[in-house]
Amino acid sequence: MTRPQYDMTVSARWMITVETDGEVLENHAIAIKNGRIEAIMPAGQLAAVSATRHVDLPHHVLMPGLINLHGHSAMTLLRGLADDKALMDWLNNHIWPAEGKHVRDDFVFDGALIAMAEMIRGGTTTINDMYFYHAAMARAGLASGMRTFVGCSILEFPTNYGANADDYISKSLAERREFLGEELVTFTLAPHAPYTVSDDTFRKVAMLAEQEDMLIHCHIHETADEVSGSVQERQQRPLARLKELGLLSPRLIAAHMVHLTDEEIELVARHGVSVAHNPASNMKLASGIAPVKKMLDAGVTVGIGTDGAASNNKLDMLAETRLTALLAKVGTLDPTAVPAATAIRMATLNGAKALGIDDKVGSIRVGKQADLIALDLSAIETAPAFDPISHVVYAAGREQVTHTWVKGEALLSERTLTTLDEAALKAKAADWRNRILAK
Repeated sequence: MTRPQYDMTVSARWMITVETDGEVLENHAIAIKNGRIEAIMPAGQLAAVSATRHVDLPHHVLMPGLINLHGHSAMTLLRGLADDKALMDWLNNHIWPAEGKHVRDDFVFDGALIAMAEMIRGGTTTINDMYFYHAAMARAGLASGMRTFVGCSILEFPTNYGANADDYISKSLAERREFLGEELVTFTLAPHAPYTVSDDTFRKVAMLAEQEDMLIHCHIHETADEVSGSVQERQQRPLARLKELGLLSPRLIAAHMVHLTDEEIELVARHGVSVAHNPASNMKLASGIAPVKKMLDAGVTVGIGTDGAASNNKLDMLAETRLTALLAKVGTLDPTAVPAATAIRMATLNGAKALGIDDKVGSIRVGKQADLIALDLSAIETAPAFDPISHVVYAAGREQVTHTWVKGEALLSERTLTTLDEAALKAKAADWRNRILAK
C-alpha cells in the first residue's frame, strides 16, 4: 500500500486549533501539501505517511498565525518620535509634519519591511494595513511572504501622496490593478476617519466598495473628542452619520470603537460591522477602554490590532492579546470577561472573519491554508505548563515564537527570518533615523 505523500509534516506537544474554544490536541501532527493542511493525526501515525520534510516541536504549541487587524506598518520608522501626547496633538503637531517631510515610496517600502520582520518574529502572519504609497506596501508584502491587506488611505486634504479625496481614490484603484491576481495581496478602501472625510467621499467609498468588491477600513469612535466634535458640528454621532451614508455593512472594519453606547453596539451587530480592537494604542493615547465584552456578547466580530509603531510602540500581537484579556477584566471588574481562549480566537479566527478569509485561515482545520506559528514553552518563564492556552495569553511572549509559516512556507525558522535580511533592515532603520533627525 502506497503511503500518503506530503510536502511537510509538523508534530507538536500541543496544538491549539481554535476550531472550538479550549480545544487542545496533545502530541498531534499536521500534514501539509501545496500550502494546505491535508491531514491532522496523532503523532504516532506519522510512520504511516511520507513527507519531504518533517519539523518536530517537542516542547511547543502549534497554533494559527496571528492576524493584525489594524496597523500602519510604514510608521515603524516614526517609532518613539513623539510619545506621551494626546491624539490630536500627536497627529497635528508631530506625526503629520514628519510625514509631510519624509513619506515617499522608499519610506513606505523600507518601513513596511521593518514592520513585517518584527511581526513575523512575533507570530503575525496577516496584516490589515492603512497608509500611503500602496504599491510599495504591496511589494513589501510580497517580499516578506506575509498575507497583506493594503489599506488605501483617503482624506480630503493634500499629502505627499495625493491632492484630494478623488486623487487618493483614483491612485488607489490604479495601484490595485497592478497586483490583481496576487493571492497574498488584497487592497481595501481606507477612508481615514469621520473627522477627515466628507459625506460625498464616504458615499463614493461605499459605492466603490460594492462595485469593486472591496473591504472598507476606517478609524471610528476612537476618542471622546471625536464623538463630541461630531455632535457639535453635525448634531449627530459619527456612527449615526456613517449609517446614513451607507457605510455600515459586513464590508466595514471599524478600528478602535472605544466610545459606544449600548444602542450603537446593537447597531454595529445588526449591520455586521467588524471591529479592530487596539488595546495598547488606546491605553497609550488615553483614548479609553473599548467595550469589548459587550460587543462580543452582542455578536460583533472583534479582532485585535497593534495600530502603528508610532503610537504603541511595538507590533507585538501576543502582547496585544494579553492586554485584550486583562483590559476587558479591569474595565468590567469581571475576571471572567474575555477568557484566554476567547482572546486567542479574537487574535486569529475573528480577524480572519473580519477580513473575509476565515474559509482559508484563522484556525487549524483540514482544507485550510497552512498559516501557522509555533511557540516554545520549554523556557523557565513558561514552566510548568498546565494549560497551553493560558500560557500563550498570560505567560508567553514573542521571544517564544520559533516558527512562522504562511501557506506552508517558512518566514521564520528556529527564530531566524528566512525571507528578509535582518541586518540589512537594521541598517535601513539607522539610515532613516539619521534622515529624520536631520529634518
